[in-house]
Amino acid sequence: MTLPVIHRVTTLELAFEPASWAFADQRRAEIDAHFALKQRETPEIFNGRILMARRPLFAANCFSADYFETDFASFLAWRDWGFPDKSVFNGFGMGALRASDGVFVLGEMAGNTANAGRIYFPSGTPDLDDLRGTTVDLAESVVREVEEETGLTPADYHAADDWHCVVTGSAIAMMRILDVAMPGEALRAKMEANLAEQASPELSSIHLVRTTRDFTPAMPLFVTAFIEAQFAPAA
Repeated sequence: MTLPVIHRVTTLELAFEPASWAFADQRRAEIDAHFALKQRETPEIFNGRILMARRPLFAANCFSADYFETDFASFLAWRDWGFPDKSVFNGFGMGALRASDGVFVLGEMAGNTANAGRIYFPSGTPDLDDLRGTTVDLAESVVREVEEETGLTPADYHAADDWHCVVTGSAIAMMRILDVAMPGEALRAKMEANLAEQASPELSSIHLVRTTRDFTPAMPLFVTAFIEAQFAPAA
């Protein structure tokens, strides 16, 4: 298992450049069959267009990478088959919701999603809606995902200026702390009320993490590593 490495940066330089993906081209029939099986298991999943990344680079206070367009079915197969192409990675933004009492607030993915049962911060693999010309705008991606999943808008939180980039194997989670001016229990109640108004919510429940004892196996390593670092005493 690759141990997580966390880089704190102030700038993301994420460029979009059209490119082919040999993995998707060469294994098209297998990928389509795999997605058909997954769709039978979870009919709500959709083979939309998403963005994958290459050439990650950390330099000074900046993280840069190049993104290209592919389909969700290819991404899903690459993930489920153990990341066979090591030249690409899943680079996505996460809104790390932190309540006024220091509690982190996470959501459990609903059964109608491709990550059912997993518990993490609002996030999503970037897609074409995140493009601003030739730039991938993960700040706006986080805003959109937080609102879609929890009903919270930028008026509900203060976004930090910097990013915590958590590297775990073939994933880089770019986390932005979103501070909410209410305690954890109140924030959970607000989010649950928002979920109750959604016709098909992406989240099934809300979880509070007060200490590392609240970690569960359903929380990905990049989430627990980030929270553990936040709870660690200042050096």
